[in-house]
Amino acid sequence: MGSGGTPGPPGPPAVTWHPETPGTPACSTGMGSGGTPGPPAVTWHPGTPACGTGIGSGGTPGTPGTPGNTRDHPGCSATHNPVPPHPPPRGEAAAEPPPSPTGTPKSPGTGTGPGPGLARRLLGFELRELTRWHRFVRLLHRPQDPAALGAFRAAFGLLMALDVPQERGLGHLDQRYLDGLEVCRFPLLPFLAPLPLDWMYLLYTVMFLGALGIMLGCCYRLSCVAFLCPYWYLLLLDKTSWNNHSYLYGLLGFQLALLGADRYGSVDGLFRPQKRNAHVPLWNYALLRAQVFIVYFIAGLKKLDADWVGGFSMGTLARHWLFAPFRLVLSEELTSRLVVHGGGLVLDLSAGFLLFFDATRPLALVFVTYFHCMNSQLFSIGMFSYTMLATNGLFCRPEWPRGLVARCPRRLQAWLPSTEPPQPSPDCHYGGRRARGGLRPRQHLAAAFTILYVLEQLFLPYSHFITQGYNNWTNGLYGYSWDMMVHSRFHQHVKITYRDGLTGEVGYLKPGAFTQSRRWRDHADMLKQYSACLSRLLPRYNVSQPQIYFDVWVSINERFQQRLVDPRVDLVRAPWSPWTPTPWLLPLLVDLSPWRQRLQELEAQLDGHTDTVFIADFPGLHLENFVSEDLGNTSLRVLKGQVLVELVEQQQNHSLQEGQGMQLPAGQYHKVHTVSPEPSCYMYLYVNTTAMELEQNLTRLRELRERVRNGTEQAPLPPELRPLLGEPLPAGAPLDPLVSLFLRREQRQQRRERDSSLAQRLRRFLRRKFFLFRRSALMTMIALRNLALGRPAPERLAQEVAFASWRGEEEEARPESDGGAPRGPEL
Repeated sequence: MGSGGTPGPPGPPAVTWHPETPGTPACSTGMGSGGTPGPPAVTWHPGTPACGTGIGSGGTPGTPGTPGNTRDHPGCSATHNPVPPHPPPRGEAAAEPPPSPTGTPKSPGTGTGPGPGLARRLLGFELRELTRWHRFVRLLHRPQDPAALGAFRAAFGLLMALDVPQERGLGHLDQRYLDGLEVCRFPLLPFLAPLPLDWMYLLYTVMFLGALGIMLGCCYRLSCVAFLCPYWYLLLLDKTSWNNHSYLYGLLGFQLALLGADRYGSVDGLFRPQKRNAHVPLWNYALLRAQVFIVYFIAGLKKLDADWVGGFSMGTLARHWLFAPFRLVLSEELTSRLVVHGGGLVLDLSAGFLLFFDATRPLALVFVTYFHCMNSQLFSIGMFSYTMLATNGLFCRPEWPRGLVARCPRRLQAWLPSTEPPQPSPDCHYGGRRARGGLRPRQHLAAAFTILYVLEQLFLPYSHFITQGYNNWTNGLYGYSWDMMVHSRFHQHVKITYRDGLTGEVGYLKPGAFTQSRRWRDHADMLKQYSACLSRLLPRYNVSQPQIYFDVWVSINERFQQRLVDPRVDLVRAPWSPWTPTPWLLPLLVDLSPWRQRLQELEAQLDGHTDTVFIADFPGLHLENFVSEDLGNTSLRVLKGQVLVELVEQQQNHSLQEGQGMQLPAGQYHKVHTVSPEPSCYMYLYVNTTAMELEQNLTRLRELRERVRNGTEQAPLPPELRPLLGEPLPAGAPLDPLVSLFLRREQRQQRRERDSSLAQRLRRFLRRKFFLFRRSALMTMIALRNLALGRPAPERLAQEVAFASWRGEEEEARPESDGGAPRGPEL
């Protein structure tokens, strides 16, 4: 310093690190003489990684040092060099050095202090950084490499672009939103309605272009808005399409719109140098990691449900070919309990934690990757499995994409994102002497938003005590609670009855009339919307002031079939509110849950031709049932309670106690009244005699053909049986229907064998996707042309739609269904 305190010229770096000098610190802060900010505080020899940024005197940030090989700590938070020993945390080094494990303060600038504490080794930061708000804000704004975030952005945009023609429905948009179509819809907000068809295609086009813009990082913020606005509009427009992964896509898109995900590998970076390859604050990663952690962990907590732990949620999934290796050493029941249910529970509960820590991350990546690859084959869940695979990279070191690019040929690297270290960003905090040095209001706002968002996501899956009107046997609408695959349902019977309010005339509607989905059967709020829609449509068919009654029978997680709603209540005039419980919703008979083990034992005792249906009903209600003539041997047996069986045509009543049963006449209606004070339980046993006789006749034809081929059958075949040997049918001879069915089954079996190879399956998959994307593109161009130039003549428009729907060569005719396929009684 000059006389009188005048600052002198900048001095040399205060500390240098040489790999050959043991015990010296990896980096430190440097000052020019007289306290003037000097050049970069850290110097290194070629080949050694860079570390940190320089800090001038008085806590004033000096010239940033060139970022080098940064590494994410366990928990992916702090940034440091992979060379020992660790430097003091940024923003804390000049103010107060971190304490040593022994409690002795480590002196900055010396290499004799102990290593980092347990919290830093495990979490990447010291716990004291959470004790003050300004420390926490600085922690969330530590500079991070943007490479992993940019890679996830590109993958997410690509997957969403592929999702638009498929699960979002662009490929069959005209079938869902055709102008003038009489259909009942189920929006979350009553005022939402679909646009005209051509405008819906324009909306999907905007959403698709937004997804492409996210992938490329082109006009990034605008692309996020272009994707999110149509996406959430379509999601809120139709509750029947709600599921957990569609909700997750909307959340991830919302988060990306707020993050600096366009700072690596983006088109915007080519034209905006200040954004190109610039640091992103830690909260950008923390927010996405927290969201993925919540998806896994809350899904695991939901699987602590007794039905999942008991192995009743996915009881038949263990039969899938993917679990064949497990069935080599385990029974099907043990495979279901230990692998499907036990493995799913353990993985969901532990995946977030295992991905968080460095030591367990490789193991987590193996199991999580295997898990999502299996799910992509087990369930029709669109891009969900691949999206979750893309999130794995968020938990790894942020610079991992640079390593991949560096391994590419040099000629290719010119077209790929940079491998150079990232440049400093004004959004990050690079430290300072003062406790609150350099923090800006927007950084405080970002930290507050991160906390509030995570808390909201933790609260929402358990917020069903507020929105009680959406609760049924399970809480809330399926889609935002992360209760994935916890509940499986089987519907045995759905009956819709209408009554004319003026004449009293009663009629019945086909289940699903005027709808395009079956999700309404399980949700009271959708049943209310459906009944209101029917009350508006039925007057067009001469039904005045219609009253609508639903009788929905469903089994959840292998329980008895039972009613969901009271069939005596007119749902058009029934009360419903999103904030209060639904009064006409019947409770799930959980007291009968222990019967499931016995029901499985009863089913195991049946032969291959006998089937059963287990029923539970409430006192004062009755079940009206019709036994098909195909079910020539049908009986009813009471398991609990007391019932009265009314044979309608014979005008006879039979009272049955627990353990009693009776034979039921085929081709007739009967009613089963529950007369006991508690719910009754009974079972139907039925044999499809028509199907059994058909199988016996087909077996005889197969044996006859074999005898003719091996020469043991000497008698000539009748003309109508000659097609069994591949011979043409004689002129004038009628084709036997049984022979025709036999030949169709043979052809179907041969086709399955021919198409069962991996190459054929891949060919069918690619062909199906090609024509789906082709139809999506052509129908979109037709709609945009209609908006720009007007619609052509109907004949020409029909030709254009037919061309767009063309699927190549003529597909083989779909085989007719076997007339004698086993069916349950029509409840």
